[in-house]
Amino acid sequence: MDARERLRTYLEQRRDLGESELVLDTMTVDEVMKSIGAITNGATTIGSSPPEVFGAGIMELPSLESVADAVSACTRCPLYATATLGVPGEGAVRARLVCVGEGPGANEDLTGRPFVGAAGQLLTKILAAVDLPREDVFITNVVKHRPPNNRNPAPGEIEACNPYLVRQLQLINPKVIVAFGTFAAQTLLNSKTPISRLRGEVHRYHGIPLIVTYHPAALLRNPAWKRPTWEDVKLARRILDSATGA
Repeated sequence: MDARERLRTYLEQRRDLGESELVLDTMTVDEVMKSIGAITNGATTIGSSPPEVFGAGIMELPSLESVADAVSACTRCPLYATATLGVPGEGAVRARLVCVGEGPGANEDLTGRPFVGAAGQLLTKILAAVDLPREDVFITNVVKHRPPNNRNPAPGEIEACNPYLVRQLQLINPKVIVAFGTFAAQTLLNSKTPISRLRGEVHRYHGIPLIVTYHPAALLRNPAWKRPTWEDVKLARRILDSATGA
């Protein structure tokens, strides 16, 4: 990957992490090139990775399996130390639809699989209701290790983990993404807008249609949200059918 491509990838990652400005005026050209790994010891390096703090090595992983292996061995943030297993995600390699949640819960932490508890069983039923078998989609989370006591991930944890999700979406290149819950929606859309205002319309993630809806765990606590969630998932299904000519 040449320096221009590295810079493009780095800037996209910064944008995905919520940054809207990047000040370079106080840096020399060489300092900027070094920051993206294009210069090492004064010489331009072709094919080497920029500093791992930017997730460049993750962005070069060749397959979902290699991403999963990297998640299993990941120590990029403190969450690995309190988690039992990494939960990279699972599903079809060429999935037309990707489901993104917040992070693993207790059952997921023990099994290494996403959405396997009560909320996961409900998600499977929701997908089946629009003729989407679980094995035909890809299911993952914003962070890949369980935050202690299911707390919201900290900003540094999101930054450390975000390249895994970005790379998964690049490799799959789905027709539709469904963000389940406020946290997933706001992370993918770089927005602080409440979920009640985000749902019901089609957003875009790097050109991919993205639908926002309530998390299955929230539906277990508030059954009144089942109807709007059903409408959101049907919208995702219509977009999917339109994109594939089904």
